[in-house]
Amino acid sequence: MSLPASIIIPTRARPHYLEVALASIAPQAQALAAEVLVIDDAGPSAQQRAIAERFGARYEPHPRPLGLNVARNTGVEHSSGELVVFVDDDVEVREGWLAALIGAAREHPDVDVFTGPIHPRLEGRPPRSCGRERAPITSLDLGDRDTDQLRYAWGANMALRRSALQAVGPFDVSLRDGGDEQEWQERLRRRGPAKVLYVAAAALEHRRCARDARARALVRAAYRRGRASRRFDRWRGQAPSLKRELATFLGSTGHVLRYRCPAGVTMVAHSAGRLRQGLAWSGGAGTRTDEREDFLSGESGTVGGLHGLGRSALDELASALQLASGQRLALAAAARRSPPRRRVLVLGIERPEHAQLARRLRGELERSRHELEVAFTTPGQAGKFENLNRLLAAHPVEHRDWLLIVDDDIVLPHGFLDRMLFLAERFSLDLAQPAHRLASHAAWRVTRRRLLSVARQTAFVEIGPLTAFSRRTFDVLLPFPPLQMGWGLDLHWAALARERGWRCGVLDALAISHIAAPAASSYSREQAVCEERAFLAEHSYLTAREAQQTLATYRRF
Repeated sequence: MSLPASIIIPTRARPHYLEVALASIAPQAQALAAEVLVIDDAGPSAQQRAIAERFGARYEPHPRPLGLNVARNTGVEHSSGELVVFVDDDVEVREGWLAALIGAAREHPDVDVFTGPIHPRLEGRPPRSCGRERAPITSLDLGDRDTDQLRYAWGANMALRRSALQAVGPFDVSLRDGGDEQEWQERLRRRGPAKVLYVAAAALEHRRCARDARARALVRAAYRRGRASRRFDRWRGQAPSLKRELATFLGSTGHVLRYRCPAGVTMVAHSAGRLRQGLAWSGGAGTRTDEREDFLSGESGTVGGLHGLGRSALDELASALQLASGQRLALAAAARRSPPRRRVLVLGIERPEHAQLARRLRGELERSRHELEVAFTTPGQAGKFENLNRLLAAHPVEHRDWLLIVDDDIVLPHGFLDRMLFLAERFSLDLAQPAHRLASHAAWRVTRRRLLSVARQTAFVEIGPLTAFSRRTFDVLLPFPPLQMGWGLDLHWAALARERGWRCGVLDALAISHIAAPAASSYSREQAVCEERAFLAEHSYLTAREAQQTLATYRRF
């Protein structure tokens, strides 16, 4: 005889949430002869296994993080209940929840999808609300009567018939950040009429523990959800215009200011995430081109017009969040103490038309407490890396701790060098670069600043406009190959970094502006691509898709 239900709980490194969820679910499952599966998407964990086994749940870990939809599919494959019940690991179900779902499935054989009330619960001292906005986590409340007047069930509280899963197929694993339940239910509807039944007695609470209910954590989560929702809308071909996204962002900001509503900042963050994602795929964020070549970013990097204004607004928001959170002052204080005094060589090419920008650049670098040597040369007839090799010959890197290669058309934030060295060594980076401001010219999305991030470990750093090399890399990377423009050299560096265990990173807390010239504006783009193609034909490299990966995000230092 088959089991009446299988309860699947995807989780990833959140034992404090999982324990509460299982404590409420396990007694109901045991009373109704249902099975409980914990799918650990963080990889095997002795702690998570012990929690699952303590509550009589089966523990099925992935070998490494594979995504929420993979975890759901794993749960379906390893279970046998007629009703497959999905919940998040951050819920606490109410009495009678499971009995209500199983009973509804028996009473309504024509329904394949069931859900119930999802009541948000922010623990501790969440931000004060003016009462006009909803809690910033998934919720659902259609009253105390059953109804089929809803379109979708959400994964925090969703039950599907196994026969429907077998007919429609698994969840789409290409959707990693949102829209997953919705996409599956839309596939179900394409097969014919389909209902979602809201079961009023199948209620649970969607929790945020005190630490995760603080303003900063809620804002980060809202921003991520905003980006994910825009990606899903675009995937479906239903993304609104950027003008509408900008209007929503401004309206949300106005709400916070008008009603003095701290909780409303999460709405601003969600809207900012949508706007940021929209800009990332628009012409203003870099027109998609050259997708035949696996070494090109596919983006021009040029910023301007309405897109530039939207990006500038987000830059101001990011700077305000840094200041309000105290991150900027804390970083300045830390950089005054650590690391010990380093020997730094800075090399660059100075063009006559950028003499004023170059003077400002040198002046900012010379604020540093570290031992600094700055050497610039004029371009002449040689290419960038030919000139840099001449500078290296005249200014050897022996006995240096860091080498910085800088362009002459960038604007650095105050106190840049001390803070850059602190963050680079704090996160053990061997190749590092400051992030681009969102309104900066940048051809690689991975190098643009991320809101609420201090630094990210990435697979790649680019050849400019500012690249920092630790002394671990000198023997391998210097002198540079005798290239004119140097496109593709950074992809080769990334391959070497992977082979040798070097860490690459982008410093979001130190976003710079590359304002004077978009990429390839001072030389032939076609020649640069030809040079890149020839160079990479003879050298190992990461593809553009690999280069865009963020391996880890650090929100504190």
